[in-house]
Amino acid sequence: MEKSGTGDVNMPRSGTTQPRTTTSPESATKRDLKWDMPPFGKILLTENQQKVIKDKYLKDAPSVEHWLWGVARNIALSELFFVPEFRDAILEDVKHQSSSYETPAGKSELLLFHAHTTEHNEMDRNLKKVIANMVKLVQENPKAKETVLPVAEKFYDLLANFDFLPNSPTLMNAGRDLQQLSACYVLPIGDSIEAWGDVVKHTMLIHKSGGGTGFSGCRVRPRGDQVKTTKGIASGALSPFLMINHCTQEVKQGGTRRGANMGILPYWHPDIIDFVDMKLEEGRLDNFNISVAVDNDFFNAVAENRDIEIRNPRGKEAVRRINAKELFDRMCKNAWQTGDPGIIVIDRINNSLSNPTPHIGQVEATNPCGEQPLLPYEPCNLGSINLAKFVVMGQIDWDRLGETAKLCTRFLDNVIDVNNYPLPQIEHIAKGNRRIGLGVMGWAEMLALLGIPYDSDEAIATAGKLMEFINTKSREASIELAEERGAFPFIKDSVYDKTGPNKQPYGIGMPRNCARTTIAPTGTIAIGAGLQGGGIEPFFAIVYTRYNAKALDALKKGETPDEGDVFHEINPIFKKVAETNNHFGLKPEELWEKIEKNHNSVRGIPEIPMDVQKAFANAHDTAVEWHVKHQCMFQQHVDNGVSKTINLSNSATVEDIQKTYLLAYELGCKGITVYRDGCKSQQVLNVNAVDKAKEKKKTDLSAGLSSMYFKLDTGYGPLHIHIDHDEDGQVVRVFTNTTPIGTEVAGLTSVLGILLSKYLELGGDVNDVRKHLNSIKSDRPFGFGPGRVESIPHAVSVALSRFLQKTAKKTTAEDEKTAQTTLPPNTGETRHCPKCYSPNIAFLSGCSGPTCFECGHSECS
Repeated sequence: MEKSGTGDVNMPRSGTTQPRTTTSPESATKRDLKWDMPPFGKILLTENQQKVIKDKYLKDAPSVEHWLWGVARNIALSELFFVPEFRDAILEDVKHQSSSYETPAGKSELLLFHAHTTEHNEMDRNLKKVIANMVKLVQENPKAKETVLPVAEKFYDLLANFDFLPNSPTLMNAGRDLQQLSACYVLPIGDSIEAWGDVVKHTMLIHKSGGGTGFSGCRVRPRGDQVKTTKGIASGALSPFLMINHCTQEVKQGGTRRGANMGILPYWHPDIIDFVDMKLEEGRLDNFNISVAVDNDFFNAVAENRDIEIRNPRGKEAVRRINAKELFDRMCKNAWQTGDPGIIVIDRINNSLSNPTPHIGQVEATNPCGEQPLLPYEPCNLGSINLAKFVVMGQIDWDRLGETAKLCTRFLDNVIDVNNYPLPQIEHIAKGNRRIGLGVMGWAEMLALLGIPYDSDEAIATAGKLMEFINTKSREASIELAEERGAFPFIKDSVYDKTGPNKQPYGIGMPRNCARTTIAPTGTIAIGAGLQGGGIEPFFAIVYTRYNAKALDALKKGETPDEGDVFHEINPIFKKVAETNNHFGLKPEELWEKIEKNHNSVRGIPEIPMDVQKAFANAHDTAVEWHVKHQCMFQQHVDNGVSKTINLSNSATVEDIQKTYLLAYELGCKGITVYRDGCKSQQVLNVNAVDKAKEKKKTDLSAGLSSMYFKLDTGYGPLHIHIDHDEDGQVVRVFTNTTPIGTEVAGLTSVLGILLSKYLELGGDVNDVRKHLNSIKSDRPFGFGPGRVESIPHAVSVALSRFLQKTAKKTTAEDEKTAQTTLPPNTGETRHCPKCYSPNIAFLSGCSGPTCFECGHSECS
């Protein structure tokens, strides 16, 4: 029974996706706010929110309320800096440097706490003294209390009702020992060994404190260039990236996650081909996203199929020419194969509000997910408004949204002044430019509550209207803050300076912050806020299976969980629609099962009315061009950049990626990342069979061979594997068979062994081929959890892994784990959460790692 027309279906009318606090806050003037006590009642959370918050953020806080109150009051302390009578008390026994800047908007102060030293422990102690002095003021001085606590209460209301959340470092560290509150940093790479050592050290400090880093190799001389000081040969621009990748592996980020990096190289650099091919070798740069910096000249050359100059960064002289289209085609082919490289449109960034201070320098790189272009050493603190909370009776509550955008802007500006910066250079430009990044999350929820399909012109138009409104309100708030506190100190000669050389006709006044809005990935914070729509992404699924802790423990042990420990997780907005409409004539469990078996999608299920089907698109329901249109429309009304992953199906072609990149450029994107489903586990075998055959002697197959036998259960019955090897333990031949003989499956299984044997005869590497066997799924997987066998090819890989273990020919610790558990090794694409083992993951918002909708694991939040 199919219905059509909004009048036939009861759609949701409220934007509240989880309960607000149990009591409403009274006016601050009527209440005695206390430093140590949250200002109002208990925050009600879903089970999943509780799990994510406890795991990621709670730490030593006795409750969620105390944690969020600790964040709110810590950020509100910044209010004290702008009351002159408190200055002496704040700076008592504090080393500091104060500079006054004459700006077109009057005087602005640059107050630094790290300028006196580069010694990390001393920097920490100095800032802790600042914070301690301000806390003492609030506790002992009534006027200081009246200055801070009412603002803290407003901030707390934002956080406790999940109307807004700042980036994870702020939620993890505000009011705690680290006090490092920024998510994004860009570090310059110089053209010397000494400079590389510095950038590695600085990266480790940033990752230790919870941030992510971006780099450009634009200054580094190419591989093979002469080094005059030593008469040696330069190793090229890839070397510092590899060094940073290694150090990232060694530093556990803030005790919670490994650091993420972005590596960028301009298309004109002599090492560009090696850079573009970097991710073809699995594991070579596994802690990096990579992007090519392109510009208008590059795209014109691609369109005209003409050559471009390749220039040595040392003197900018041309060293050769290459065809632009061939380079572009290579970039797209590798993106199809591995997900990298993306593109960064560097001239578009530098000729916009993404770089409002060109007199300071040019933007060369972005943060790990590409949404935050930054000058060398520049950081940014981010935060996102939860759009799901601003739909009332099927309409956007514009008044409350505007008020929230202004308050969030104040919150993020306050973060700058109490932030513990890892380096003096970072503090200097952070406080000089005062860049912030206010964005959104829950866009998918908002559209569903409005009854607007994600893949519709109405959604694109709504996106433009919404983000223009938020951008305008944030700008207004920044101008008001400038009147109260002073414009950003480096505003002279910026694009806002109407008398300077870089003036632009933006007509937006003198702001406190050089740039204000960003669309960031919201992996963990979105889940912590009770959302399934991170950033501006569509829903990842409408219904999926969720496992409780007991079930996840069973999965890890290779056991089948009890049915009572396995649940259906239903999109709460869709669940409400289904309940209101009597589950469309089906039993609830029947409906959930239908959706889950339909690739977690409601589209195409005849019992569900068409209007509801359209209103609840998931990522793979949505055609590529709609993903791109959303990103580009938001980009039109965002100062900085937009992080979004353009998801493509596994069947997408290289030509599809070419069209996607060209469309993104034509519609105004500043950068783009694509992700073809399964691409990271399907890299082509990188073996030059002819060269390998020349390097390796053919094994004498008539003598000296031994054999090892394995039997594994698969969905098609027992698989028998015989592995012939020489006395050195080198695999020579593989025989594979299954019954019943004469069937198509049995024949293909035998052919698999023959082809493997031929591959090995030509010099192929066992570990290389295993990675590809692991990626093969079948319609009949066998078992569950760590003992699961996905397919016959996967079973062959397990047998090879066990053989390598027994003959002590393992190459990595990962191989040993694989042999013991029968799980496929990490092929570059995690099919389960690396932390809790849940399969409910998605690759979102330009993040190279998965976002888990069970435990909230994400490298990008």
